[in-house]
Amino acid sequence: MFYQVYVRSFADSDGDGIGDLPGITSRLPHLAELGVDGLWITPFYTSPQHDHGYDVADYCDVDPLFGQLADADALIARAHELGLKVVFDIVPNHTSSEHAWFKAALAAEPGSPERDRYLFRTGKGENGEEPPNNWDSVFGGAAWDRIEGTDQWYLHLFDRTQPDLNWRNPEVPAMFEAVLRFWLDRGVDGFRVDVAHSLYKESLLRDQVKEPDDDGKRRSAVAGEGGMVEVKAKDEPMWDQPEVHDVYRAWRKILDSYEPARMSVAEAWTQTPESTARYVRPDELHQAFNFAWLLAPWSAAAFKEVIDSTLSAIELVDSSPTWVLSNHDVTRHVTRYGGGPVGLARARATTLTMLALPGSSYLYQGEELGLPEADVAPEFRQDPSWFRTGEIGRDGCRVPIPWGGDAPPYDFGPGTGHPWIPQPEEYGELTVEKQAADPSSTLAFYRATLAARRDLVAAAGDAIDAVEVTGDVLTFERGPVTVVVNCGKKPLDLPDGEVVVSSAALVGGKLPVDSAAWVRTG
Repeated sequence: MFYQVYVRSFADSDGDGIGDLPGITSRLPHLAELGVDGLWITPFYTSPQHDHGYDVADYCDVDPLFGQLADADALIARAHELGLKVVFDIVPNHTSSEHAWFKAALAAEPGSPERDRYLFRTGKGENGEEPPNNWDSVFGGAAWDRIEGTDQWYLHLFDRTQPDLNWRNPEVPAMFEAVLRFWLDRGVDGFRVDVAHSLYKESLLRDQVKEPDDDGKRRSAVAGEGGMVEVKAKDEPMWDQPEVHDVYRAWRKILDSYEPARMSVAEAWTQTPESTARYVRPDELHQAFNFAWLLAPWSAAAFKEVIDSTLSAIELVDSSPTWVLSNHDVTRHVTRYGGGPVGLARARATTLTMLALPGSSYLYQGEELGLPEADVAPEFRQDPSWFRTGEIGRDGCRVPIPWGGDAPPYDFGPGTGHPWIPQPEEYGELTVEKQAADPSSTLAFYRATLAARRDLVAAAGDAIDAVEVTGDVLTFERGPVTVVVNCGKKPLDLPDGEVVVSSAALVGGKLPVDSAAWVRTG
């Protein structure tokens, strides 16, 4: 069980309105009390921050915005004192345009060794004025940027300040293997691999075959107006190429060479459960986020389909699934499920369901407080996709979380006033301080559920039985626990046994609508 920390928005130690490493360290007791096993921290490396750290200029140092290298060491040490593992985010698809390699590439000639570290190509048209192919950026617009005054273009599947690396150049894998060892030697317990499916592109960089209404990317209904998902067209010459698996076989050898062995988890937006499962074969990465669970609507039948297809695919590679409901790239699930009391009730119920499933789960900071997606005014939006497309981006799920007090910044950091993205007034009722004193709060629910998970469910191994849908009700068994999820329109009777935890208070002994429960029946 891991907890995602979005470094900018977790805790601010110096009052500049931006979260940092000392801030995270100061709040680690919250995670220990919550009952998670570890934390995944988004990038804090040296960066111009065009994509809030996912544009890395130096993979082996800490950006002054977030602290110093010694602060990373102190965070790892304090987490280990509290029994928490620490996973760092690594970004291997692209660097910042301010990385020393890319600066050298711009200064060099076409066809030079410096340019071969990236994907430079000659443009189409009489004077090279058109992009080399028809690929689109995930952040909107073309995936190519032209070097002014030349016919040369470079590929960027994300922002123009994030040039894609050429993984067929041996210098690239060698550099990242050195980066892994740098942080592993400092005690980190593993890595989350950003867009793990994107490293290799088809070698000819051919045009993408698109449907007539396909702009090269799909915005999922799960993301509403805010979240972005990766390119998901039927034809994907830029994603999920077979060569990428050799990279992770090499990385697995490095991870396994440390004592104790370290772990890895892939962000891989692939088209099927089977293609995702390939990333967690025994000699590759340890985990891969199961985005099918995140994408599922509030539906007993949809939940069953995801559970069945995920477990079937994972069984083929003798691995375990990894579940996630929210992260820094998608609309918070309280809002996805309808917002308000209904959205919160469904969010709690789906969380309870997820935590009963086999494998690992990842929580996103603030979901233990029931935070909804925030409505960020245009003048405060900072997501690069907003600037490229004019569409609402991911800022609403990245608003700094509230710790205490009655006014901004709600103890997010010292001083007064709003942090880097303003917090809504409703956060004043959702602080850790207030919820810790309320036994019926969402925070209390998460703490109770995680405690029950350790005591009852985790010991059951990967076995899950009797996954059934009856009408709008999902049930399954995990060890001594029967899980019941009421997606219907009326309260229902629970099976005989002790109710261990429920996402909502029972009414007359019945499970309310939009809720779930664990019942000890074994």
